[in-house]
Amino acid sequence: MKVIITQEEAVEKGIWSDVMKMFGVDGEDEVWPSEEYILTEEQARRLQLIP
Repeated sequence: MKVIITQEEAVEKGIWSDVMKMFGVDGEDEVWPSEEYILTEEQARRLQLIP
């Protein structure tokens, strides 16, 4: 299973810094609120998006 989350959703859930680390996004990188990140099931569980 794959889970898709946008940058905006990650910020709202308070997990944006964790998503940044997972995908190697730097604070200097330009990111759009609608930019999508595809998480594996394991990543989604680590971020507590799924049980």
